[in-house]
Amino acid sequence: MSTGTERYARNFDTLSRAEQERLAAAKVSVLGLGGLGGGVCEMLARTGVGHLTLIDGDVFEASNLNRQLLCTEALVGTSKAEAAKERIHAVNSLVQVTPVAAYADKTTLFDMITGSDLVVDCLDSIHGRFMLQDAARKAQIPVVAGAIAGVSGQVTVFFPEDKGYELIYGKRDHLPAKGVESRAGNISYCALMVAAVQASECIKLLLDRGDILRNKLLIMELWSNTFEVMDLA
Repeated sequence: MSTGTERYARNFDTLSRAEQERLAAAKVSVLGLGGLGGGVCEMLARTGVGHLTLIDGDVFEASNLNRQLLCTEALVGTSKAEAAKERIHAVNSLVQVTPVAAYADKTTLFDMITGSDLVVDCLDSIHGRFMLQDAARKAQIPVVAGAIAGVSGQVTVFFPEDKGYELIYGKRDHLPAKGVESRAGNISYCALMVAAVQASECIKLLLDRGDILRNKLLIMELWSNTFEVMDLA
């Protein structure tokens, strides 16, 4: 992928050309292509991450229109993964996209994400998050995790050797299937705020630059404009 083009000209006051080349060679998997995942994959593509594996077995519903960037009225009832591929190719045809229009499970998720430099958790299921953590540990790659509920959101980063989601949710036994988002709803601007922070953490990890939210939880609440970083470990 050429980085000496007009496409990335506005990146170069922030990123060096060598860093842009590193992003072009990077591989990121995104699990879940809803409110968070749609924003994450587009921001990574626009920034120049060269290889994206986009995983979601779901189709769009009318209730997704309030917040999911990939969802349009014409796409209701169609595959989220295929819509993500088309959107990324419309935005940046230089990015190699592997759409996976299938639900991940314990037997398939490792194969879906293996070979990636990191995986982004854009799920809405606590059990799914623990499943992703197990697969990422096996693949020996970091997880960039985000969650939203109403106008609140959180982002954290776990490495394979870290305790991971147990630091947030406790032991995985007897956990609820869904988090508080199932009761508080999801608002578009909160989803994009969290997605932007997730994309930022991805770029920092890929470039080994900046402070990473490893074993830290960034909590954001927009009614009060509160932003707080908590140590988890």
